[in-house]
Amino acid sequence: MATTKILVVDDEEDLCEILKFNLETDGYEVDTAFSAEEALKKDLTSYNLLLLDVMMGEISGFKMANILKKNEATTHIPIIFLTAKDTENDLLTGFNLGADDYISKPFSIREVLARVKAVVRRTEKKPVGKENELLQYETLALDVKRIKATVGNEEIPLTKKEFEILKLLLENKGSVFSRDEILSRIWKEEVYVLDRTIDVNITRLRKKIGPYGKNIVTRLGFGYCFEN
Repeated sequence: MATTKILVVDDEEDLCEILKFNLETDGYEVDTAFSAEEALKKDLTSYNLLLLDVMMGEISGFKMANILKKNEATTHIPIIFLTAKDTENDLLTGFNLGADDYISKPFSIREVLARVKAVVRRTEKKPVGKENELLQYETLALDVKRIKATVGNEEIPLTKKEFEILKLLLENKGSVFSRDEILSRIWKEEVYVLDRTIDVNITRLRKKIGPYGKNIVTRLGFGYCFEN
């Protein structure tokens, strides 16, 4: 199995070295950068995860994340923000930029290691092939090839958008998707689509999948996710 490669970007050099030591002890391959400018000179496509400080120099962590998410080659790289800022607005900014997690300073190394492990497990690439043609959680199943949803032996009549939303959530169990993210992934270039459209589709979807409706969880202020 290939080693997970992590880049730690923080202008506190001592903290970078502490994180590097502990992450490497946990089995990861780790590089460090002491500014966003330095990090952006690296081949970022080679990393499986970025630990990114928010409060840095001219290019902040938020600004760097925005750059990465707009680049097709790096948009998929998971990001965990490390920051002393922990207001609701800062959290929203981070998650709206596509962050996978947000750790407030001061933090314990054990917390960082646990969160890194969770994000790596959640975002690791799935094998391509027939295994991806069927998405399943207990007796809830999505046959992606046949465009068919079932609960037990009963077929569930989902609209195209409901099917695509459920597919997105099941493929990324535990990941929170904001309304904007869902709109951009499911509705793509369609215009005049309101945030309320997402809520309506989620409400209908919850009713249709019966006992599994409770697994589609609302994270107030952040978005939706499918939880075990």
